[in-house]
Amino acid sequence: MQLRGVGLWHHAKMPDPTPSFFLALDQGSHASKALLFDAGGELAANAEAPLDTREPRPGWVEHDAEALVESVCTAVDEVVAAAGVRAADGVVAGLAVQRSSIACWDRASGAALAPVLSWRDRRHAGWLQGLGLEPARVHRLTGLVISPHYGASKLRWCLDNLPAVATAAREGRLCCGPLASFLACRLLEEGPCVVDPANAARTLLYDLEGGDWSEELLAAFGVPRACLPRVVPGRGRFGALRRGQLRAELQVLAGDQPAALFAHDEPGPGTLFVNLGTGAFVQRIVADPAAADPRLLRGIAWAEPGRELRVLEGTVNGAGSALQWLADARATSVESLLQGLPRWLAEAPTPPLFVNGVGGLGSPFWRPDCPVRFSAEAGLEDEAVAVIESIVFLLQANLEAMLAADGESRPQQIRASGGLSQLDGLCQRLANLSGLPVVRPQDNQEATASGVARLLGAPRPRRSADARFQPQPAAAFEARYAAWRRLLG
Repeated sequence: MQLRGVGLWHHAKMPDPTPSFFLALDQGSHASKALLFDAGGELAANAEAPLDTREPRPGWVEHDAEALVESVCTAVDEVVAAAGVRAADGVVAGLAVQRSSIACWDRASGAALAPVLSWRDRRHAGWLQGLGLEPARVHRLTGLVISPHYGASKLRWCLDNLPAVATAAREGRLCCGPLASFLACRLLEEGPCVVDPANAARTLLYDLEGGDWSEELLAAFGVPRACLPRVVPGRGRFGALRRGQLRAELQVLAGDQPAALFAHDEPGPGTLFVNLGTGAFVQRIVADPAAADPRLLRGIAWAEPGRELRVLEGTVNGAGSALQWLADARATSVESLLQGLPRWLAEAPTPPLFVNGVGGLGSPFWRPDCPVRFSAEAGLEDEAVAVIESIVFLLQANLEAMLAADGESRPQQIRASGGLSQLDGLCQRLANLSGLPVVRPQDNQEATASGVARLLGAPRPRRSADARFQPQPAAAFEARYAAWRRLLG
């Protein structure tokens, strides 16, 4: 039997001919996507395979690991078939993955030993709270706050509660860590056990300045270093992805939100990047994030030999997931809410305020058990608007912390991407409240996959004009934001 996990990683110097196709894989909370871009950077084909999410108990959010792998394979097979890619075609591939989600697998066989615990999972919050870590020290080392959303406490839970995981650890067969590592192992012939810095940095175990796992935090969490993947640059020759007629070399491994930064122009400090999916994320490239507000996150957007981009980041847990929460509570569908929201937002009602604790309040509040509630009873239309406004309010709270603390010059604009950014009413409200123009590229919905393609070397095709939302006076909305801040306490 070939021992998995010992495949060689090579720095990609890219002497090869220009690829005919760039395959971008985006593994997200609700689906796995495969997008194929041609040599000119134009989208040639795309496919999507849905992924079920299980919530067996309050605060527990997980995926079946084998079903997750199969969803990626299905998306790859469908996009290859749709484009008619042949074995002789030159294809390079990149993979971007939901960060903070973790997996445990057998080093020898690659078989999953546990469910994939989602980034939204908070099952070991009580244990983490009692661990007695020093928040300032953890933030200095990792750039993160102490939160059950990150990988370390999830890994500890698996070691303590899943016999298959504990047995594999004792026998030296366990690999565990970011979901990106598990997928690279399962998708590639070589079965490597490696991870890029952007995904490693979302575990609470990675030393940002040291560029490797922190011995101090490994000891604190009781996670054996031998079980973790080797940290390597995000660009390299990770191995071969083979599916039927397809043979593609994986050359990029990235986090989903960092990859989205590269979707259009080269990211720089003049733009705040907002990506609105299941969660919402605010990112800004900064030269020195160390002096930032400690309620914000510091991280690595991209790291390869000779080049590293650091970011400040804010996180909103309840974006698309908050709409799903409302749909479930009202026995309707997210699709029906999205159909109605353009009109409801345009009518500018005065909705109730929504305390958006779906998935726990993220930055800058960090309240994992925040109750979810409306300030008053209302109809479905007003509740849906209130949910959207709460997303804007949470983004604004992060923007205020970011602009007040980072010491950089004031940005010129916000760039919005992701599915919810299609709502003009959301973008206009964000412009009004922030005082910054909001730019929405017309091809903005697949920012993560587009960013992967650009990191692979795909050229940026000419695109249609961006939609722009200029700030407008909005005294009533600003008053609602102030009332919402008071409601949070």
